[in-house]
Amino acid sequence: MVFTIALSVLLIIGATACVLAQRRSRRNRPPSDLDAEAEANHALVRLTGGLVPPNARAWSSANADTDRALTRAAECQREARTRLATARTAAEYAEVTRLAREGLDHLRVARAGLGLDSTAAPALATTAR
Repeated sequence: MVFTIALSVLLIIGATACVLAQRRSRRNRPPSDLDAEAEANHALVRLTGGLVPPNARAWSSANADTDRALTRAAECQREARTRLATARTAAEYAEVTRLAREGLDHLRVARAGLGLDSTAAPALATTAR
């Protein structure tokens, strides 16, 4: 009877140690290709949605700096979309995400230049992994 109880306790402790070791190893792993692809797609969708003008008249009356920022945002969107079509590795997807975030930064500058509400601008929260 004592042997059975001791064996049960050892099995429970061993299972708990295995679960904790797996969780710890997951934290240190870089994101998978699928995670990187999802993040890149999310960033690109946010940028593409932000390029749709909420008020076409406001966009048509843009000054030179605002117009330049809108043009750069559109260029980043086109480049990110092109690279996303051929991306296969986590590093390539990270480059797409970087381009989309750069485009979002240009878009924020343009929206501020147009006097549009900055809270309505698409924002991409950076998360530490």
